[in-house]
Amino acid sequence: MTTTDPAAPNALAVAEREALADLMIELGPDAPTICGDWTTRDLAAHLVIRSDRPDAAAGIVIPALAGWTRKVQERAARRDWDELVATVRRGAPGWSLQSRPSLDGQSNTIEYFVHHEDVRRAREGWAPRELDDAARASLWTRIAQAGKFFVRKSPVGVVVAPTDGPAAGTELTIKGGERSVTLRGPVGEIVLAIYGRVTQGLAIEGEPQDVDAFLAFGR
Repeated sequence: MTTTDPAAPNALAVAEREALADLMIELGPDAPTICGDWTTRDLAAHLVIRSDRPDAAAGIVIPALAGWTRKVQERAARRDWDELVATVRRGAPGWSLQSRPSLDGQSNTIEYFVHHEDVRRAREGWAPRELDDAARASLWTRIAQAGKFFVRKSPVGVVVAPTDGPAAGTELTIKGGERSVTLRGPVGEIVLAIYGRVTQGLAIEGEPQDVDAFLAFGR
């Protein structure tokens, strides 16, 4: 198992990657996720091309390249399951800038947290995890630094109001607007909400039409 300094900037990214790989091996390649209609095999292939194939990963955010991304991902998904998950577990290859702890933390902390939950929350009887203080702080740092990017397509403004972690009791506007919603709850659930995922214990405050607009944009 990969180990890392708990104070390292990528500590949570490494921990979530390990936990996700463990869960994928436990459940197998055909388990459902809450990431659209993807199975665990599809999700693993996505993560591998994201780390190993920058030429194909570009299509994740650039629509004109989406066809190439899909072809490369489908090819990756046909790899041996254990080999595919081992590549997920390894993280970015040494030649990639994402292999540096600082960039791994910036690029992958939220990515792997969300995708770990994509698999966890597709199972019956799931419940939110009780995150430790370090995990909450790491997620909050990424929200504060990159939250604007995650909600850039939201038709309404977005304010986040964590109830745990280092910013508990404060509010931060990550997208302005004449109309807005406030996401109030645990940091982990806020992260999932701005990714358009299933949440529990999170209040989305605002006018009903604005809440509906927010919920629709990421799904």
